[in-house]
Amino acid sequence: MKQIVNTKYKSLFTTDKRYIILMGGRGAGRSTVASQKALANLTAPEYFRCAIMRYILGDIRNSIYREIKDRAEENGIIDALNVNDSAMVIEYGQNTINAVGFKKSSGDQKAKLKSLANYNCVIIEEADEINEEDFIQLDDSLRTVKGDIKIILLLNPPSKDHWIIKKWFNLKESGQKGFYIPELKSEIQDVEYIFTDFEDNIKNIDPATIYKYRAYETTKPNHFYNMIKGYVPETVRGKIYNNWLPIDTVPHEAQLVSHGVDFGYSNDPTAIVAIYKYNGGYIFDEVAYQAGLKNPDIANLLKMQEQSIVIADSSEPKSIDEINAYGLSVQPAVKGQGSINQGIQYVQSQKIWYTKRSTNIKTEYENYAWAEDKDGKSLNTPKDIYNHAMDAIRYGLSFFFKVDTDVNKKVKEQFNRNETNFEDFSTK
Repeated sequence: MKQIVNTKYKSLFTTDKRYIILMGGRGAGRSTVASQKALANLTAPEYFRCAIMRYILGDIRNSIYREIKDRAEENGIIDALNVNDSAMVIEYGQNTINAVGFKKSSGDQKAKLKSLANYNCVIIEEADEINEEDFIQLDDSLRTVKGDIKIILLLNPPSKDHWIIKKWFNLKESGQKGFYIPELKSEIQDVEYIFTDFEDNIKNIDPATIYKYRAYETTKPNHFYNMIKGYVPETVRGKIYNNWLPIDTVPHEAQLVSHGVDFGYSNDPTAIVAIYKYNGGYIFDEVAYQAGLKNPDIANLLKMQEQSIVIADSSEPKSIDEINAYGLSVQPAVKGQGSINQGIQYVQSQKIWYTKRSTNIKTEYENYAWAEDKDGKSLNTPKDIYNHAMDAIRYGLSFFFKVDTDVNKKVKEQFNRNETNFEDFSTK
């Protein structure tokens, strides 16, 4: 089998480094060359066990998995492969490629990655969707001695505060305000960095697309410099919240109004946020942000806090019941069509502070963004990442922007009377 590979990616096939970062603008052929790499290694005699990964498992089917099958068909070897489309597994002899998601679907708990111990290659598409804790867990799980381990990250440049940028790159001025050119840190020894944009792959792009990409410089400059040119933006594209301010501590005159709880467990953290009314706005204070918390642990944490109404994710009624068995009165957040956007709009309309100790709230605030289509158009729904504390905040504030239940009406009435004793609102 002979594949024609873009020479810009030659080092992808020759490097001995563990981490390979393919980052830059749209249309550069990163998924194509990653699929060529996967197919070449799959059909070689050496040991090869590869996980093709995205944040959501189902998103792999029409991306890198489809690309690998396309390469096999183009090279006339698809019939020599054992392909299981339902499981997204491709085999050749003892070598395998398996689709693995950090999550099975939106809202699911994250997958356990210990089963990847014998893999020697991982290809992560849209790697900017993965948080650093997930990446570390993945990286630590890869420990086979049967072949050199390669972790290949494919992405458009995220904002300058993203962990990938902070971990591996320095930024230099691009000449365009609000955008930077990433350069691999000189002290980094175990990373191969390949930067490309559509100009490096232009013979494989139709003229209409080339015209559209170039026109974005005038019609949508922010989209052009980040997604087309591959520059690092000052802030995440589609950032949902702005102008939040840090505050040293919660002032004594601030009024505690609620605690919001977003449940996690195995890999997703449980987020608990205390919410205070202050100076015409709200202060958010991080109480907990930790994976592995069991319901008794959550109950103990809540018991240690100053008393307030507690509102938690209603998708886990069993957890709410178990916590309430410890003498608490946790209320389920009211959800429904449009409730996420309604909550976001309410938070956007408020003055917001967060305590300086709330480091995870700060990280999520900086990276919480709207999902977009391939042309940079907002899909009007948040990305399913950097959202644990953000969800807890929405739950904790839900009785202010949605009052169609008896509990929420009573809570709002009592708050408006400036009373702080919420013990009468149990639904038991």
